[in-house]
Amino acid sequence: MVRRVLVASRNSKKLNELRRILADAGVAGLEVVGLNEVPAYPEAPETEPDFEGNALLKAREGFAATGLPCVADDSGLSVDALNGMPGVLSARWSGRHGDDAANNALLLAQLADVPDDRRGARFVSACALVSAAGETVVRGEWPGTLLRTPVGTNGFGYDPLFVPEGGTRTSAELDPTEKNAVSHRARALTALLPALRSLAISENATSDN
Repeated sequence: MVRRVLVASRNSKKLNELRRILADAGVAGLEVVGLNEVPAYPEAPETEPDFEGNALLKAREGFAATGLPCVADDSGLSVDALNGMPGVLSARWSGRHGDDAANNALLLAQLADVPDDRRGARFVSACALVSAAGETVVRGEWPGTLLRTPVGTNGFGYDPLFVPEGGTRTSAELDPTEKNAVSHRARALTALLPALRSLAISENATSDN
């Protein structure tokens, strides 16, 4: 028997990423579906002060509305010299949600006087799973440094400024396969695997009875 698991997103890339990670780990019995595949429900704004809180908020909301185990994530950029900001405000750092060019320009202006050896940052993703069995929240981090000018055209957000630790190319210069293998979200979803595997095992045990 297959159990449906809701991912609280309409982003096909996020859905496919979780499907790939489950397949690579040999976890069977779970069917990943997105918000476009379930009846619509009111989605509350992300008002929590940290990634974990927002991920949990969305996962609880999805589980309550659909009855399906629900996975949700919240992610952003944490800059050392800015005491962890923009953090949960990453997508709207410039005041306009999703304006990547404006967000990058503001961040570069704020870091203009920061020397190269103090431009550390990390992409952070918190993933939450909420089901009848309980709640699990995990965190994945992708450390690196920030350039002074954008480089690369792949990806989105702050990718053109971010050079992963140990690398020489920005996240925006990596192809999707390279990025998905090592990104903060991939690391968080991988950390969520034990809880998802338990979900699959419990479903299989129930169907066998």
